[in-house]
Amino acid sequence: MYLLYSLLLTIGFILLLPRFAFDALRTRKYITGLGQRLGNLPNFKSSDSPLIWLHCVSVGETEAARPFVRALKEKFPHHRLVVSTTTVTGQSVARRAFAKDAAAVFYFPIDWSWVVRRVMRNLEPSAFLIMETELWPNLMRECGRRSIPVAIVNGRISQRSFGRYKLIRSFVRRMLKDVSIAVMQSDEDASRIRDLGLPAERVIMAGNVKFDSASISSNDAKLASEIRERFAFHAGDHLIVMASTHGPEESIAIEAFKLIRSSSNERVRMLIATRHPERFNEVAGLIESSGFTWARRSAAPAKTDHNCDIVLLDSIGELRATFSLAEVAFVGGSIAPHGGHNALEPAAQGVCVVTGAHTENFAAITKALLSANAIVQLPNVSEPEAPAVLASAMTELLTNDSRRKEIGQRAKAVCNRNTGATERVVDAIAELLHAPSSSESVSFSTLHVSAAK
Repeated sequence: MYLLYSLLLTIGFILLLPRFAFDALRTRKYITGLGQRLGNLPNFKSSDSPLIWLHCVSVGETEAARPFVRALKEKFPHHRLVVSTTTVTGQSVARRAFAKDAAAVFYFPIDWSWVVRRVMRNLEPSAFLIMETELWPNLMRECGRRSIPVAIVNGRISQRSFGRYKLIRSFVRRMLKDVSIAVMQSDEDASRIRDLGLPAERVIMAGNVKFDSASISSNDAKLASEIRERFAFHAGDHLIVMASTHGPEESIAIEAFKLIRSSSNERVRMLIATRHPERFNEVAGLIESSGFTWARRSAAPAKTDHNCDIVLLDSIGELRATFSLAEVAFVGGSIAPHGGHNALEPAAQGVCVVTGAHTENFAAITKALLSANAIVQLPNVSEPEAPAVLASAMTELLTNDSRRKEIGQRAKAVCNRNTGATERVVDAIAELLHAPSSSESVSFSTLHVSAAK
């Protein structure tokens, strides 16, 4: 199976090479960090300090890892930490977030055996930690061969991913033999990974560390103040933040904004933060053609910034800071069927959150917020229907101050009640690093805990 996997990976790479080349020339999306993706990393053998390798796929996993990394460094001050990411945006956020904590931040290697072996020779990690659940067969197999513990941290398996994994259940079961422990977000996630073949004694349910990572830092507060002053987001404005949007959600947002503005006597403004940086110019074109006045965050400050209708947040790592300025925040990837994105960052700041129907990637979080009446979820509607539905929900919230504020406060309370997962995850990793190298001999029975309700 591993040979077949490697063959399919190579064939897929060759078939997609023209697309990679096109995107590289247009946006440098894949060429950035290519040497690191092929395993060209510094040699870390010169130090006697043990090394922990943490992998975060993109921005969401990187942001979630912030409190975990701080706690890990406190628990293991004599260990070095290196962090890898897959995406360019994740890399940018990780370099800023872990500048003081990580010995290196680099791009995750392509999962070819020869690349993986090169990376392992350079790093010689004492443990490999995977944020959430991204399984790479050759890398995990190499860890198993070298008796390097592998831990899934803050693991989750969506219903969609679970269905796909079941199609290759025998191969997944073989991969999971190289996983020492899986610290999962919810009982459902824990059940799914057990069903896929990971022995129950290696599965821990510790809650979701994203509840611990949702609060803002002093840097976020400073950045929020800067953005507020530049664009004059002051009292009296109703600011709607459209966060982590995918196409066609920007078009839906603009059409909804037209309806909101036509029915409101208040001054309503909008900030759009598209999920993928390569779409910044595309979204700028949509706003430009809408007839609204607008400004780009990346442009030089101008007097017209104070009165523009729409702000395009074409920057990386600044979205969290804008939530404190908002009356209402829409979390994208949820009208478009992408499974949604993390609603906890605005929720933790007491902001009223609106989401679409497609939230399966964050099912447990959405369920917790819905059960407390702490989020507004739109029905599953077609693209032509979506602007009117979104506008109706937003208008009702903007005109009903008490309901909007109550939803935000309930959301903040849900976040506060569910903190503490980071400590439980670090305890599990500590037991793993202090345990014998063979995962078969490690017992985690004392760490099977339930998240706060």
